[in-house]
Amino acid sequence: MLRIGLTGGIGSGKSLVCDLFAAHGVPVIDSDAIAREIVAPGSELAEAVIREFGESFRDVTTGGLDRKGLRRLVFANSQARHRLEAMLHPKIVHELSRRQTGVGAPYCILSIPLLVESGLQDQVDRILVIDCPEASQVERVMHRDGVSRQETQAILASQASRDERLAHADDVIDNSGPPGDLDDQVAELHRKYLELAADGKR
Repeated sequence: MLRIGLTGGIGSGKSLVCDLFAAHGVPVIDSDAIAREIVAPGSELAEAVIREFGESFRDVTTGGLDRKGLRRLVFANSQARHRLEAMLHPKIVHELSRRQTGVGAPYCILSIPLLVESGLQDQVDRILVIDCPEASQVERVMHRDGVSRQETQAILASQASRDERLAHADDVIDNSGPPGDLDDQVAELHRKYLELAADGKR
């Protein structure tokens, strides 16, 4: 099965593009969804993270992780981010691999926002980058998450730059325009990936 690693910076439109591929019947395995599942309230890993970073990162409502508080910490403190990634990434990679087993499709989408930053290129056959100007990312994230411009820019600064990400791309979807512009791009890539899978190419 051909493995397409879909990536892009925060606010680039990854989820929307994943939904469009799914509408074509393509299996989508989302590393963000896996990350949320493995630190669900009461899970062994959630408790380990709270022990590592302190009880102040426990959500008093759910008893699980205070995800927003933890996010603010790790995007402001690179050492804290590396500590958290060391705890989560091996389990995420294992689960990404496990969920591919038995998927009967010519190709699948592996949505991995930090694919380049985490050095996970060897987990995929091709890299698809969802690209848009940084200014668009900032506005989208501020509107979507209700966070400040400063916090949004801190998140962007912690991720690979636009140029770094594009340097690793085999394919690019331009999401600088309205959402409707994505349909044709996804349909074209869907045809391309089916052909590559049928020919046994990468």
